[in-house]
Amino acid sequence: MNQDFVNNLYDIKGKVAIVTGATGALGKAAAWGFAYAGAKVMLTARTQSKLEALYDEMKAQGLECAYQIGDPIIESDVDHVVAATVKEFGGVDILLCAAGMNNPKPILEQPTEEWEAIMDANIKGTWLYCKKVGQVLKEQARGGKVILVSSTRGKLGMKNYTAYSPSKAAIDLMAKSLACEWGEYGINVNAIGPTVFRSDLTEWMFTDDTARTKFLTRIPIGRLGEPEDYVGVCNFLASSASNFITGTTIYVDGGYLAG
Repeated sequence: MNQDFVNNLYDIKGKVAIVTGATGALGKAAAWGFAYAGAKVMLTARTQSKLEALYDEMKAQGLECAYQIGDPIIESDVDHVVAATVKEFGGVDILLCAAGMNNPKPILEQPTEEWEAIMDANIKGTWLYCKKVGQVLKEQARGGKVILVSSTRGKLGMKNYTAYSPSKAAIDLMAKSLACEWGEYGINVNAIGPTVFRSDLTEWMFTDDTARTKFLTRIPIGRLGEPEDYVGVCNFLASSASNFITGTTIYVDGGYLAG
């Protein structure tokens, strides 16, 4: 071991990252984190206006990025995004799948079509991106980092979560399965399991004192998550510092699962 080895452990300068769900709270945090660390970032999501706004903001900071509109559950869209990334940046090194959705509802009230939409967004979209990017990583023969977004809800059940919780448990097992499948190619596959993080969908929990206080009884650190809390583990899993970690889920939850 030498100083250069240690100094370069977290270096992702020049690496190429695809971030799906890039306009959501967690996808956006990961995109900024990768870009500020010197990676070249392909931003992708379904809403053009939000993607353009994020792209313009990042470019104004002098960061290297591009964007492509695409629906992660449409295979031709995924093909287009991956091909555009290779054309723009010359390859792919990192995939972070942050696209997904939730709509909590009692099973007796949830339409089958809504359950299927949650499963498609959380599982099918991730599976398609892993399949398409995995092919590129294998052909490049230089390894790679695949980071999936799970949830504490994939570990614990919850009332009205018979779609979301099973979908995130599936993400955990997808990471394990792909880790076994791709280890021989030097491709690491891991998942990140956040608890409640600040976003447009969860802002009410930050302002509702009763709901927040009740939830915080399970979080030893004593607060809910902020997008900035997500960046460190993303960059760690994207870097060589995590080269001997694969097939696991790292929970970024303030100790929620410890309680």
